[in-house]
Amino acid sequence: MRIAVDTNVLVRAVVCDDPVQAKAAAKLLTSAELVAVALPCLCEFVWVLRKVYGFLPSDAAVAIRTLLAASNVKTNRPAVEAGLSVLDAGGDFADGVIAYEGTWLGGRTFVSFDKKAVSLLKAQGQPARLL
Repeated sequence: MRIAVDTNVLVRAVVCDDPVQAKAAAKLLTSAELVAVALPCLCEFVWVLRKVYGFLPSDAAVAIRTLLAASNVKTNRPAVEAGLSVLDAGGDFADGVIAYEGTWLGGRTFVSFDKKAVSLLKAQGQPARLL
């Protein structure tokens, strides 16, 4: 089966807060021929792990890297790596993904009211501007 996975499936597989759903999620993720993981799903995944379950940024990053290590997972890896880079630097995964995808779409400068995001992106050599 080739699946597009929802955030709640990833969360159940990682958090295991519902044993029945966790088992079903793990079985599906390991048995699927292809697991397509959309960028919004990963942004939501990190947010849920951090805000709902209290994961540290490093633990959320490990969860994503573990998912990416599976041979059947397909995602926009450069965008995910950009998100991980910002997450690893102490920022929000989504900001890295947004900046990457915005550049891919033709934007030249990431613009935000978020001082931390702008500072972290600038530190990584990316054009960013505080509005």
